[in-house]
Amino acid sequence: MSANVQQFVVHRILLTKDGKLEFLPRGSCFEITPEIANLAAQLHNTFNAKPGKGIGGFASLQENADSQPTNPVQDLLPQVLSEEMDFHEFSIITGKHLLDTIVNEAMLETGFVIFNRYEYLATDYLMIAMLDTKEHVEVNHHLEITQSQHLDLSKMQIAVRIDLTAFDVNKDQNRYISFLKGRMGRKVGDFFMRFIGCDEKVDIKQQNKRLLHEVDEYLSGEPLDKEEKLQHKEALANYYKEKVSLGEEIQIKDLDNVLPRQGASENGFSSYNASLPQPIEPQFQPDKSMLTAMKKFSGAGGGVSVSFEKKLLGERVKFDPQSDTLTIKGIPPNLKDQLMKSITSESDE
Repeated sequence: MSANVQQFVVHRILLTKDGKLEFLPRGSCFEITPEIANLAAQLHNTFNAKPGKGIGGFASLQENADSQPTNPVQDLLPQVLSEEMDFHEFSIITGKHLLDTIVNEAMLETGFVIFNRYEYLATDYLMIAMLDTKEHVEVNHHLEITQSQHLDLSKMQIAVRIDLTAFDVNKDQNRYISFLKGRMGRKVGDFFMRFIGCDEKVDIKQQNKRLLHEVDEYLSGEPLDKEEKLQHKEALANYYKEKVSLGEEIQIKDLDNVLPRQGASENGFSSYNASLPQPIEPQFQPDKSMLTAMKKFSGAGGGVSVSFEKKLLGERVKFDPQSDTLTIKGIPPNLKDQLMKSITSESDE
């Protein structure tokens, strides 16, 4: 499913010859061509696929609703939504504010700054991202080699997406901004949060981990054998796969139809979640890495790395907590071959 792009513009923050950062604006927004629409869709999908996102809302709106916001993003965004301000003008003012934030934080971040307003699944979004470029070498039909620069979407590390629909109609929940946590710890991600003026309210990765934990707890309270539990977890994994591929959020209410209902009252997982001291968020973005955690046990340390499917525990793989050992029956052929060669080599010596 493609994104319906409304406005799209790219500016640049670069380092001048005298060592100063400079904001270089584009003169106007792009005409929305199929190429731009495709790029917008790639940005949307890349953002969705990134793990470890956070969720929040504008800090000043949360902390002091009576005060006037001083951050250009939150101050001017309502004017953009009401069409009192041109999107291109908004992007330039906001881009300059980004440059000021980088300078004030004594950081050296350069790249192309993308402002992308688009609609996806009846939801209006604004994405702001900083991307670098990478060099491509191509061979044309004359067998001549050419070099070109492309935006490096795979290295997206600094990006924020504002759910404009939620901001417009339900801003009190403070769940309308999602952002990447950045690299190098949190330093880069924190600077971008300050640029937006955002306070984190939800850790997406933590929500995904909590869901897996609570599903285990929920199923343990059901009279299910091992095979039945594995089937329900497989159904959850399939639900996750679907949501990841569609770029949609996990909905706790959906799990009533994915997991078994409890007892004579047939309460579903959503009722169980509501009864928790701290319920999981009613909806959040799926973390693709959780798909592996649903199916496998894995760990590494002390020079040993182990990973195996959960369904094998108690069958081919035995765990003895008293002796802190794993016993594996049926060693993978390639591993067995390496071990046999090692034994042969030692005996020859």
